[in-house]
Amino acid sequence: MEHSTSELSELGTRVHLGTVDIIVAVIYLIGIVAIGLLAAWRHKKREGAADEYFLAGKSLGWASIGLALFATNISTLHLVSFAQNGFDTGLLNGNFEWMAGFTLVLLGLFFAPFYIRSGISTLPDFLERRYNRTCRDCLAFVSVLTAIVIHIAFALLTGGIILEELLEIPMIYSLLVLCVLTGIYTIVGGLLAVVVTESIQTIVLLTGAALITYFALWELGGTADSPGGWDGWQNLLSILQREGETEKLSMLRPHGDPDGMPWYAVLLGYPVLGIWYWCADQTIVQRVLGAKDEQHARQGPIFAGVLKILPVFLFVLPGLLAYALFVDGRLDLSMITVDGEVQSKGVYASMITELLPLGMRGILVAALMAALMSTVSGALNSISTLVSYDLVKRFNPSVNDNTLVRAGRIAAAVALFVAVGLVPALNMFESIYNGMASIISHVAPPITAVLVLGVFWRGSSARAAASVLIGGSILGISVFTINTFVPDGVLNQLPGGFMMMAFTLLVICVIGQVILSLMLPDPKPVASDGVLNGSELAWETPLAALKIPGKTRLGDPRLLSAVLIVVMVILYWIFR
Repeated sequence: MEHSTSELSELGTRVHLGTVDIIVAVIYLIGIVAIGLLAAWRHKKREGAADEYFLAGKSLGWASIGLALFATNISTLHLVSFAQNGFDTGLLNGNFEWMAGFTLVLLGLFFAPFYIRSGISTLPDFLERRYNRTCRDCLAFVSVLTAIVIHIAFALLTGGIILEELLEIPMIYSLLVLCVLTGIYTIVGGLLAVVVTESIQTIVLLTGAALITYFALWELGGTADSPGGWDGWQNLLSILQREGETEKLSMLRPHGDPDGMPWYAVLLGYPVLGIWYWCADQTIVQRVLGAKDEQHARQGPIFAGVLKILPVFLFVLPGLLAYALFVDGRLDLSMITVDGEVQSKGVYASMITELLPLGMRGILVAALMAALMSTVSGALNSISTLVSYDLVKRFNPSVNDNTLVRAGRIAAAVALFVAVGLVPALNMFESIYNGMASIISHVAPPITAVLVLGVFWRGSSARAAASVLIGGSILGISVFTINTFVPDGVLNQLPGGFMMMAFTLLVICVIGQVILSLMLPDPKPVASDGVLNGSELAWETPLAALKIPGKTRLGDPRLLSAVLIVVMVILYWIFR
């Protein structure tokens, strides 16, 4: 049974925040806006410089890039929906986090060097240099649209659901306040203000999430009559075994798994979504484009990959702990139960209500606001960059920097307004995170195909790429529309669900692009005075990027990537 946000609000437990909680939340809001504006003021002497506003003057180090990548990616969508998924299906959806580590290695080792060496400002700019103007226009349109829907509107929806529960005020009011405050420092300060605040917000977010995990494990320790202790993990294992739900601890499920995400769907489907999201989405890649040099551009994504290990334990595991507490009679979810069925969208708010003492709830409110504001600010900055460089500068190449910055600020404000208007329509999905992933799975395949073939195969032609981007996008939108209105149709019967749909669409796009490239090859590239263009923007061989050395032995991105991959393989073996 599906319920609207307002219905969930009425069902949820009302949390009366203490004075300390309110003070913590208010201080956080004031502090983060002040820090963002201070970062903008420090660069005021170059106020009109477009590269300063959109790319932070190419001054970002690897740590700032990694923290910013993590913060932009993690939003209230993850906090609320991963807890919901943890309650419903266990650790399964943690695959979206751990598989990201492998994709971030691809970004750091293979894609980032090209982006930095070509001197681009946006990903559409890269596609124009590699292919043609049509490819640039297609990616620019999709990037702006997905930034508004995926990054901003979905984050606002989940943030609104839980803040309405916690603050006892209508969703629209809390969202408007947060949007205005986020818009102030983002629109004024540009990428530098975004990255500085995101670095702080990452720490606040992880601290708040760690509190929930700690208190849930502590509550699960001891006995049902006397909860609290250090035996939480052992009790979790015992409860899952007693309930016949030990598969909830498994990350890789067999074929026919009732939760619809078998192991092969994860291994084949996630890279389609991940390469688009981490390597071709302007909102994400813009942090890499602001790197001070190629070494930092390569190291930053790998550091983000290390951080992506944490969400399984801090975002997904709390939902599973809530399930164990609930079935063991230690967590009262009656306020979000309808007709005997727990409405799991409200699980995270209920955990805050029942597990955290007064005084600590303010930290969680600050963490929720951090997650929401960091995602929204990152998306707004990418939208302003895309509109300025891929729209305004296209039709007026001689435009000055001041006009570019002004256009970007206006675009960000308009995008924020549109995203707020979309929030009610996106509450149709039973699982908000799966709803977002389903949209991406139909949008990503043509972009992933064009980007991967363009970077790793010099024979990929411009006309083939443009045809695949347009035709593949039309195909993906058509399939998504049919599946939405005919949920029992044949297209919705693929084993592996939307993940295998993404892989299937990718295979179609890759085959189409290879055939068209052979039929419609590009002419031989003309010398371009040292500026990389066309097939020059592709590796000579698929493994050529691995020959690029690091500045130091221990800081070599190749070594760091290898260590990260080994750690991820070990984790997958433990939770297989």
